[in-house]
Parts: sequence; structure tokens; C-alpha cells
Amino acid sequence: MKPTILIADDHPILLTGTKTFLESKGYNIVATAMNGNEAYNLIVKHIPNITILDFDMPKLNGLEVASSCQYKGIETKIIILTLFKEEAILQQVGKTIQGYLLKEDALQEIEDCIKEVVAGNTYVSKNIEAGIHFAKDSEALNNLTVAESKILRYLAKNFSSSQIAEELFISRRTVEKHRSNIIKKLEIPPTQNGLLLWVQKHPELFNT
Repeated sequence: MKPTILIADDHPILLTGTKTFLESKGYNIVATAMNGNEAYNLIVKHIPNITILDFDMPKLNGLEVASSCQYKGIETKIIILTLFKEEAILQQVGKTIQGYLLKEDALQEIEDCIKEVVAGNTYVSKNIEAGIHFAKDSEALNNLTVAESKILRYLAKNFSSSQIAEELFISRRTVEKHRSNIIKKLEIPPTQNGLLLWVQKHPELFNT
């Protein structure tokens, strides 16, 4: 059975468009609202499985509605649908909200987002992820020491720990210690190939 959904947006055309699209896919839209206060009251009344909120609404914005729901212990999973790429919204993913979609990507991604959120996961528009995560990873590199940065660049060239040790005239054990520090500083999952996978995903960080 598909989840029950409430939609709130102060733009009538966008509100109708989102509602019509989801209904055409078989979703049950239990209510719609055009401001944050109305949205919150309807959430309390219907307790929908999913609530899709515009960020910039009169009376209460989407994050304020989400915060109120969390404070009151209302069990609805919230997706923010907005025109804006906002760090403040991204920081709430996994806290007061479970999804963050750009309106420009909504028709392509909203079903995937709903499925992920219903499954207990979080979802962020691919365009947001690409831009913001790149910035964070690039910034994280600044926390590395000179030695750690050198080792990371060798890893980007597919050097093994033994080869790096030989190139830098240090022990293999020292290289492994540096690798461990890099994993911690870049917050990379400590799996067997976690660091190598991270390097492969970010070749653009090593072009300079």
C-alpha cells in the first residue's frame, strides 16, 4: 500500500501540479495547505505517512513546521521541496526532515525520494549532493598535514602503501599510520577499500 501524503505550498500552480502528479502515480493525497500554520494543523489532524513542505511559506516555513512536528512527537516523515540550495536545510536532513528536493528536480526524483524516506532512509536531490558534498570534501583536505596530503596524492595515482613508502623514504608502517589519520579526518567509513573508493570518487580534487 502506498503512503498517505500531505502537501503544502503557497504557490497554487505548484501545489496543484505536485498533487496531480502524485495522484497520477497512485498516491493518496489526504490534504493540501497553502501556509505553514495550516499545514501543521492538517498534519496533526491526518498524521500522514509523508508530508511534503515548501520551504518558504507564510506564517511558518517548512523547517519550522518540521521542528514543531518533532517537538510534539508527530510521526510523519517530512520532505522539503524548494527552489533554494540551503546549507541550513541540508543540516536538518536526518534530524527534523528526511528528504530535501529541489523543485527543478522534483518530477524526476520525487518518487525515489518517497520510496527512500518510507524505507527509513534519507534523500537529497542529486544536484544538491554534488555541489555541497564536493565543497565539504575539498574543505576537509585543508585539515590534512603536508605528509598526509602527499600520501593521498600518491593513492590517487594508484600507488600501494609499499610503493609510497619507497617514494617518500619512510616505513610502510608510517604510511599506514598516515592513512589511518586521513580516514579519520575525512570521515571515511573504515572499510577495507574505503579510502581508495573515496579517492576514486573525487579525482577532481587532485587535478591541481
